[in-house]
Amino acid sequence: MSTQQGQDAKFFQRGKIEEFRAELQAAEAKDKKYQKRKTVLKKIVANITMGNDMSPLFHDVIQCIGTPLLEVKKMVYLFLISYGRSKPDQIHLVIPSFLQVSSSNFSRMSDHSNVLKDCNDPNPLIRALAIRTMSYIPIPVVTESLSDQLRHCLKDRDPYVRKTAAICVAKVYTADPRKAERKGFVELLRDMLIDDNATVVANAVAALSEIGDRQDGVIFKLNLTIANRLLAALGESSEWGQIYILDSLLRYVPEHHSDAEMMAERVIVQLQHANSAVVLTSIKALLYLMNYMENRRLIDYICRKMGPPLVTLLSSGPEVQYVALRNILLIIQRRPTVLKNDVKAFFCKYNDPIYVKLAKLEIMYRLAREENAREVLAELEEYASEVDVDFVRKAVRSIGRLAIKVEPAADKCIESLLKLIETKVTYVVQEAVIVTKDIFRRYPGKYEGIIPTLCENLDALDEPEAKAAMVWILGQFADRIENVDELLDDLVYNFLDEPAEVQLALLTAVVKLFIYKAQSEVTKALVHKVLKWATEDIDNPDLRDRGFMYWRMLAMNPSVAAEIVLAEKPAITTDSDRMDRGALDQLLLHTGTLGSIYHKNPETFIRNAAGRELVDSPALNANSRAVLVSLTRPQLPSTAISVQGPGPIEPTRPSLQPDEAANKTPQPILVESTRSDERDLLDVEGDDGAGGDSGDGYPDGDDDVAVVKAADPYAELGGAFGGYTTDAPQPVKGGGSRSGDLDDLLF
Repeated sequence: MSTQQGQDAKFFQRGKIEEFRAELQAAEAKDKKYQKRKTVLKKIVANITMGNDMSPLFHDVIQCIGTPLLEVKKMVYLFLISYGRSKPDQIHLVIPSFLQVSSSNFSRMSDHSNVLKDCNDPNPLIRALAIRTMSYIPIPVVTESLSDQLRHCLKDRDPYVRKTAAICVAKVYTADPRKAERKGFVELLRDMLIDDNATVVANAVAALSEIGDRQDGVIFKLNLTIANRLLAALGESSEWGQIYILDSLLRYVPEHHSDAEMMAERVIVQLQHANSAVVLTSIKALLYLMNYMENRRLIDYICRKMGPPLVTLLSSGPEVQYVALRNILLIIQRRPTVLKNDVKAFFCKYNDPIYVKLAKLEIMYRLAREENAREVLAELEEYASEVDVDFVRKAVRSIGRLAIKVEPAADKCIESLLKLIETKVTYVVQEAVIVTKDIFRRYPGKYEGIIPTLCENLDALDEPEAKAAMVWILGQFADRIENVDELLDDLVYNFLDEPAEVQLALLTAVVKLFIYKAQSEVTKALVHKVLKWATEDIDNPDLRDRGFMYWRMLAMNPSVAAEIVLAEKPAITTDSDRMDRGALDQLLLHTGTLGSIYHKNPETFIRNAAGRELVDSPALNANSRAVLVSLTRPQLPSTAISVQGPGPIEPTRPSLQPDEAANKTPQPILVESTRSDERDLLDVEGDDGAGGDSGDGYPDGDDDVAVVKAADPYAELGGAFGGYTTDAPQPVKGGGSRSGDLDDLLF
C-alpha cells in the first residue's frame, strides 16, 4: 500500500488543460491496454483533488466512459460527479446523449451511451457504480432517466447492487422528495427491510432514517415484526450497519412492557462491542426502551451493565473521551445508578486536556454522595493547587457545591475553603467568596464565624461576581460586622463605575445596613447618597427602578420595608440543578450525536432537522408520561399518495378486543408529504394506538423544549445575588423525600 501511494504521489502536480487533452487524444490511437488513459485520468483526478478546475476537459474525459477497465470507469464517474453538479450547462449537453437511447439505434450507440449499458452490465460492481454516479447528479434530466434503472437495481439479484441502490434512493429523495414518493421508492425501501442480506437491510434502514429525519419527509416508524427482523440482522451487519439498526429502534413504540423488555435483552449484548459508536447507540436504545419497562429489577440490571462500557470509553483518545463524558453527564442525571460506584474513574490525569478535565470535574460533583465525599474532596483539593486558572476556579467552585450537596461533608469543605483563602491567590480567593455566599444560604447561622476572614481579603476582589457576593455577605450580616459601614462606604466610592451586578448588590446591601442601623448618621448619609445616584445618575432601568422602590418603601413605612428586605430566605440546594426531566428525556434520544455534546436538540442548530420525542403508549411509565414534550411540526400542503400493496403485516396483539380485532383489515399505506401524518409507514393494520405521535392533551405552548428567546440586554441583572450561570443553586422544594426522587429517576 505504501509503495502504491509513493507511486501515485507523482501525479499530484499542477498540469495544463491543453496538455491533458493532447495526452487523452494521443491515448486513443495506441493504447490497447488502456494504460495511457489510466495515467492521464489519474493526473486529472489528482488535480481535481488539489482544487484545480478541470471542467474544460469534460467532453474529452467522457469519451473514456466506454473503456472496459473498471479503474478507468471509476475515475470517469468521479469526474462526472465532480462537475455534474457545478457545471449543469455542460452536463446538459452530454447526459441526454447517453441516457436517451432507443432500441432502434442501439447498435449505433456511441461511447456516451455506456452509462445506460453499465446499469445492465454483467459485473455487479459496474452496475452499482453506474447507479450511484447517476444518483449523485441532482439534475432533472438525470433523475428522470434514473427512475427505471433505480427500480431495477433495488430488485437486483446481487446484494451489492441492492445495498448501493438503497442509498441512492435517499439521494434521489433529497433532490426531489415528492417525485421519489410518487415513483414508489419509499415503499421499495420498506420492502427491503425484510431482505435476506444484512447489509441490504442496514442500508435500507439508513436511507429510510435519512428520509424520516427530514421535516418534509415521510414518518419512518417500525412495528414489532420489523423491529425483530432488524435485531436478527444485527449480528451479520457491519459496524455502521449496526449503528443504523440500533438507532432505528427508537422509531418503534412498544405497546406492552414485555415487548420493550424482550428487545432490551437482545440489545444489551451490543454493549460488549469494541466500537465506541456502537456502544453509545446501544445505550441510547436501552435508555429509550427503559421508559417503557415496569420490571424494576431488569432496569437496575441494565443500569449496572451500562456502567463498565462507559468507563471503558475513558481509555480512548481525548476526543472520544470528551464525547463520552458529555453523554455520561446526561445519562447520570436521568439514571444516577449507572455509575454511582465509579467516581474514581473520573479523577483527572495530569495529561488530560482542559476540556476533558472540566467535563470530568462536573461528573465527579454529580456522582458525589456521603459515601464518597471524602475522597472527592481530597481530589478537588489537589486540583485547587494546579497551574491552570480555569481548572482551579472550577475545582474551588466544586468544593463549595459539594458542601451544599452533601451536608455531612460541609465542615470539611469549609476547612478546605479557608485553607485556600489563606493562599492569597487572587482568583482562588474570589471563587471561595462566591461559593461561601451560597453556603451561608444553605446553612444559615452555622458558618458565620468565617466572615472576618472574608473581610480581610476584601481588597483582593476585583471581579464583578466575587465583589457582588462579598457585598451580599456584608449586607446580609450587617448587624454582626462591626465596621460594616466603613467597608460599604469604601465599596460605594466607585459606585458609578461598577458593573450593574455590583451596583445592584451595593444598593440592596446599603438599604439593609440602613434598616439595621437606622440611627447612625453615617448610614443615613450613605443610603441617601446611593439612592440619589441610583435614581438620578444611572441609566440602567432595573437599577433605577429598584432605587425608587427602596426609596419609597423607606420613606413611607420603614418597618414594612424591613420585613420585605430582611425577609427570611429559603435555604438552597444543588439537588434541583438537574436538567428538566422532559427536556432530559428528549435529549437522551440523541445520545451519541452532536446534540448530546451541545446538550441541545439538533433541530435548534441543524437546518431542517426533525426533532425526536417520547411517544405515548400503554407501556409508557407514568412518570415519563407526566413530562412528555411533544414537537410542533411544519404544516405543509397535504398531498396524500395511495400506494397499493401491503407491506410486512404485524400479528394481531392479544390485548385487542375481539370485535376490534375482527374488524381490522389491511389497508393501503399512506405516504404523506406532511409531517403531521401519524400513520406508521410499516404498520399496515391501521393500529390507531401503535406508533402515533404523542401530544394529545398537551398544549401547543409547551411543545418545544429549547425555545430561542429574544436577546434581553438586562437578562443578567436579575442575578445580582446568583453565583452560577449553568448550575445555580435553587430553593429547596417543600415536601417530598429524596427516596421519592430516586424512584422517579428509576422510572
